[in-house]
Amino acid sequence: MSGIIVLAVVLVLVVIIAMKSIALIPQGEAAIIERLGTYTRTVSGGLTFLIPFIDRIRDKVDTREQVVSFPPQAVITQDNLTVAIDTVVTFQINDPALAIYGVNNYIVGVEQISVATLRDVVGGMTLEETLTSREVINRRLRGELDAATTRWGLRIARVELKAIDPPPSIQQSMEMQMKADREKRAMILTAEGRRESDIKTAEGEKQARILSAEGEKHAHILAAEAERQATILRAEGQRAAKYIEAQGQAKAVQKVNAAIKSAQITPEVLAYQYLEKLPEMAKGSANKTWMIPMQFGDSLEQFARAMAKKDEEGVFRYEPSPVDDHTREQAEESSSEDWFSTASSPEIAEAVAAANAVANRPVDTEGDVGGGVGETSQRSIGSQPAHRAPAPTDAAQPNAQADGDVQPQ
Repeated sequence: MSGIIVLAVVLVLVVIIAMKSIALIPQGEAAIIERLGTYTRTVSGGLTFLIPFIDRIRDKVDTREQVVSFPPQAVITQDNLTVAIDTVVTFQINDPALAIYGVNNYIVGVEQISVATLRDVVGGMTLEETLTSREVINRRLRGELDAATTRWGLRIARVELKAIDPPPSIQQSMEMQMKADREKRAMILTAEGRRESDIKTAEGEKQARILSAEGEKHAHILAAEAERQATILRAEGQRAAKYIEAQGQAKAVQKVNAAIKSAQITPEVLAYQYLEKLPEMAKGSANKTWMIPMQFGDSLEQFARAMAKKDEEGVFRYEPSPVDDHTREQAEESSSEDWFSTASSPEIAEAVAAANAVANRPVDTEGDVGGGVGETSQRSIGSQPAHRAPAPTDAAQPNAQADGDVQPQ
């Protein structure tokens, strides 16, 4: 029975010794092994054999990159404002032995160094610089921490400021300032928009007035041209009418003269007509007294002797001059179709057509308003034929030349 107990004790001792001599280290961790209380070696990732009761594992260290977020720290800026800053530090243990033997707690050490460095950096900045200089603060913190933790076997990979919280009163003031700044920018943009709108409106009104003025100018020019053409045409018509009227009067005088010559009126008839008209001349209300000279008969006798011939009976008789065929034709002519013509002159018809073409021409667009009016007017004015005094009509001129008409002055 005692042999069995001894065998069981031996087996238990063997199991304990086996367990003490073998250690399993996970991947991403490192173990610090001491022999009789002295650092021997660092092992990582795998199966490790130890001397039972002589070697032991002091501590295991995580060799992966670690991200540690520190609580907010109160920091005073250069302008004496207290802000709370949260930091996040990313580091990795490169030498596990230094991390164990170099510092009591490297996490606490990193935190304290980051707080001290943060206060040193932010203390030289104003609040506005602190809020806008995160990248500068991150570089300063990383440099200081990397230099301080190298002897601890740590490598600082990255330092970030997670949040910068000014006091509530400062936050309210900043919000009011930001709101005022936004309102200022909004008012400036609104004023700029109104200014641009007013400028565009003024430009549009200016262009509209210019176009209106150019249109009125064009209309006045066309109206003046039309009035000029109308005045010229009226003058030409009046001149032609007076000329035709003068031709008609001349023709009438010629007709009367030819009739008198053709009738071969004697002085006796004239004297008889004279005596018939005397009572009519005396009918006037202002005619009170008529005086006939005593030698009136002697005067008629002298006239008869001068203009007449004495016949066989001793009486002076007037013998009219013989009538030629031309005078007889004029006296007997009864048709008046060839005296004058009412047809328009070709020059006048051409001027009227040109004026109508200018008046019916549409107003040009904006690009042609400025210079197009003058050019149109010049073209319309320059295109008119020179107005000359109308020559006698084709029907009236031959008659006037044939009948010996006297042209009116």
